[in-house]
Amino acid sequence: MLFRNLLRFAIAFAVTMPLSALADSFNAKPGAWEISATTLMKGMMISAEALAGMPPEQRAMVERTMKARSGKPNTLVTKSCVTKADLDQDRMIKSEDEESCKKKIISKSASKMVYEQTCTGENAYKSTVTLEAKTPESIAATMDMVQSDGGGKVHVEMKGKWLGTSCAGIKDK
Repeated sequence: MLFRNLLRFAIAFAVTMPLSALADSFNAKPGAWEISATTLMKGMMISAEALAGMPPEQRAMVERTMKARSGKPNTLVTKSCVTKADLDQDRMIKSEDEESCKKKIISKSASKMVYEQTCTGENAYKSTVTLEAKTPESIAATMDMVQSDGGGKVHVEMKGKWLGTSCAGIKDK
């Protein structure tokens, strides 16, 4: 669940934050996008406190799952729709942990943006994201995340291609 939410947030944020922050100048088009994200996790992505609070069977299952995923790339391809309203109202950059996370833009231009995000709470982490608009119809991004307790690391490489202005058939989740 944490992994899915993190990946969904990273993809949505990587595609839409720069468009929202730089709507008139970022070299990318609004509309339908296909995003391919390859994630590589290392270590335990759940805090020791959260594990300690789980029943033994659940804890063992979570630990097995994390160990099985560690060091193995996982690719997910999704489609996302970025509308003018999303951009105008910054709806796409909101996340479910908005209150516990702070975002800091390190640098931005029409073709590249680098930002850091620091989140506090049970599964605190810090991430650095670099997003580049290769062309108005092609983006690439990387995200490196480290849990504050040093227990886990995530590296994500994303590639996005613009599919067109129509978002017909795309259901954002």
